Amino acid sequence: MTIKIGLFGCGGIAETHTDCYLKLGDEAQITAVSDVITENTQKIAARVGGAQTFSDFHALLAEAEVDAIDICLPHHLHKEAIVAAATAGKHILCEKPLCLTLEEAEAVRQAVAKSGVTLMCAHNQLFLPAVQHAKELLDAGKLGQIYEIRTVDVFRHPWNMSGTGWRSRRETMGGGELIDTGYHPSYLLLYLANSEPIEVTAMLSTYRIHTLDGEDSAQVLVRFANGVVGNIVTSWAYDPPAHMGKFYVVGENGSMQSDGVNLHYHLRGSEPNTITCQKVNTFEREIADFVARLRDKRRPIHTEAEGIDVLKMILGAYQSASEKRIVSL
Repeated sequence: MTIKIGLFGCGGIAETHTDCYLKLGDEAQITAVSDVITENTQKIAARVGGAQTFSDFHALLAEAEVDAIDICLPHHLHKEAIVAAATAGKHILCEKPLCLTLEEAEAVRQAVAKSGVTLMCAHNQLFLPAVQHAKELLDAGKLGQIYEIRTVDVFRHPWNMSGTGWRSRRETMGGGELIDTGYHPSYLLLYLANSEPIEVTAMLSTYRIHTLDGEDSAQVLVRFANGVVGNIVTSWAYDPPAHMGKFYVVGENGSMQSDGVNLHYHLRGSEPNTITCQKVNTFEREIADFVARLRDKRRPIHTEAEGIDVLKMILGAYQSASEKRIVSL
């Protein structure tokens, strides 16, 4: 049986999601799309070979026969879209961030729990082979007690942020770079630490993109309940220096690090090892996994529970930077 997908939002990242569904053949099909801009809906509908088009996602939920909703809307619309989809009994894939406030997060949690639908956070970088190999080693206890983890997502952003609409405004973006690209190293840190975040402190900076209503760079420290200390480094201001890497983990028995492709690990008393990985399209893997988990009725890697923990870290970082103190979560 083909899983019918309704798409909320037809700009930007929606094209990437659309192409991923097309590669799944009969397993899933986008059958309805919505966007406030008519040209966007028509473009995506044509891209998928025909779909119902709507100017409002509430109308899509009321009139289209779909099994699941893929949310590719601006940040400030996520909560309303999730609650509406869950209330309609539709499974959900939601682009980052889950929502913008803890009050919104609680509304999301309640709506999903009441309806019993599956919500998967679209945390695509978890599907990097190096990340999956690292998680296997960590879960097997190869590094023993984990001390510190650093996750990184840094690049020089080419945009003129004054021309990017909702992304340049704090009330619709939710902050600056940290709640956008910085969301990736935040959920990656949570995944590798495998524990609840309990404290956070942060310094935010604006080095280059002064038209952005928020930071373009952030350094965040997070303490987890299991004792792990995490460091998030994220920026739109500069090209990363050589060998900065994607993540590293230090534990009592050794360490591991990755450039995002291959995984290198060194256990004390043994020779260094490298797991060579192929480059993959993480969006394709993410969406294929979403469809497979719906079909098999399995829990996603990250549901709204992990999405809320990531949001707590980021909102705690914003509070820490504003109040210049360590924030308990």
